[in-house]
Amino acid sequence: MRKMLPAVFGFLISLVGLACGPGGRGETASYIVQGASTEAAAARVAAVGAEPTHELRIIGAVAARLSEAQHRALAGDPAVRRIYGDRQARVAGTPQPDTYYPTLIGAAELHRAGIDGSGVTVAVLDTGAWETYYLSRGTGRGWRILANYDARTGIEGPGSNDGHGHGTHVSSVILSSGQTRKGKLYNGVAPGADLVVVKAFDDTGAGAYSDVIRGLDWVVANKDLYGIRVLNLSFSASPRSHYWDDPLNQAVMRAWQAGIFVVASAGNSGPAPMTVGVPGNVPYILTVGAMSDAVTPELPGDDFLASFSAAGPTFEGFVKPELVAPGGHVRGIMKNDQRLAVEHPKYYETSNTFLMSGTSQAAAVVSGVAALVLQAEPQLQPDELKCRLMASAFPAVDDRGTPAYSVFQQGAGMVHAGKALASEATGCANRGLDVTLDLAGVIHYGGRADQAGDGSFYLRDLAGDGYTWSDGYTWSDGYTWSDGYTWSDGYTWSDGYTWSDGYTWSDGYTWSDGLLWSDGLLWSDLANASTAVNTWVEQE
Repeated sequence: MRKMLPAVFGFLISLVGLACGPGGRGETASYIVQGASTEAAAARVAAVGAEPTHELRIIGAVAARLSEAQHRALAGDPAVRRIYGDRQARVAGTPQPDTYYPTLIGAAELHRAGIDGSGVTVAVLDTGAWETYYLSRGTGRGWRILANYDARTGIEGPGSNDGHGHGTHVSSVILSSGQTRKGKLYNGVAPGADLVVVKAFDDTGAGAYSDVIRGLDWVVANKDLYGIRVLNLSFSASPRSHYWDDPLNQAVMRAWQAGIFVVASAGNSGPAPMTVGVPGNVPYILTVGAMSDAVTPELPGDDFLASFSAAGPTFEGFVKPELVAPGGHVRGIMKNDQRLAVEHPKYYETSNTFLMSGTSQAAAVVSGVAALVLQAEPQLQPDELKCRLMASAFPAVDDRGTPAYSVFQQGAGMVHAGKALASEATGCANRGLDVTLDLAGVIHYGGRADQAGDGSFYLRDLAGDGYTWSDGYTWSDGYTWSDGYTWSDGYTWSDGYTWSDGYTWSDGYTWSDGLLWSDGLLWSDLANASTAVNTWVEQE
């Protein structure tokens, strides 16, 4: 039995306190305090003289600003399950009026058949959204922004004022109802879908864990009211614990448990292995990497995996990302005074569009595809929808029909909306996993990935011995790797990375046989840690 956690992360952990916590007697820092319930956590915080700033019911916790003495008192309180430093998260992406991706992934054909996402609500948790015509009105031209919620203030109301631009861009990739200049094709993947805007990141693209979790809490609480079926999370943070111990991941798992299909970006920290971030490392949800069409959408033979796209496996051995989607030089909506347009003016177009690259955009494409499939088959539950999307994907293959990229880079391959809608695959995703037992702490899971003596990763047979390993997905069953389609033609990495059996993926990483994360673990360097939604990357 091998628990896949790199010892190099050990220096990030302190069992005594937060290294970046309050240093002086009068200083305070923000923490997430988890108890048996939100009320219990609030009571313990009040007992040390502090006041909660956020109620985080989705994970039975509160956020509060604590002095060093208050922090020490709570750390020794047996009624307090965990204390986390309140990390920060950051949005991710990189800077046409025609967009190519709806055609590239087969969505344009579905639009012509009347499948445009109508009746499906997508929630986008990001920097907000500029309420331009093509975002606020769908294919029927009626108002379709059902709600705006600012998780930073806890207030629901009109307008979310996206000063950054990332949330606007991501939302437009999912559901812009604008049409191209040629061919009258829709620019968004699901132009008829409804939108719920959740703002958890500020105008610099940064956001605290507590704000993101409060946003997730609100989404779950209001899913039935607004009919939320899909949740897009185009951001990431570096993993600092097992997936089940991270409070943001716990909230994401609650959303999946509640029946919401969660799509997350893998992150822009590739191409090295083991770079998939939080919450993309949650095994249940669908995590997306990025490919690029080399600015020649009409020539699939020169498409390639983006060099920035984060790769798996996760530290628990799961294959991530499960899919890839267009994420290079993606055209979406952007206002000229939003931060990204100002900072990267060469990618701004006078038609209020902006070119951006990143796994953020790739995740948005897949969220749109999910909305299309759910319009046609609203009975599908998250595990079933994940299975359909993976079983219908096209992996990149070389001229011999063998995979051009590792399964840890491309997962099942590139998403295809038409194939996903036609698929009848069942039972092929999250097999052997139980999110309810996982959240209850009864059992946690590991994946099939293991590391050979030469440092390369491979998928192995299931093993037990006290730690439940799950295949999650049978990579050889239910679909054909090549299926007669090639979207890569001998592409090689330009930075010395050769994704072959001989490459040592694990430089700087040591796979541990017995390293456990403590139940009362305090993270170091978390109060001011940042994450990407995703960090800016140049065009590919």
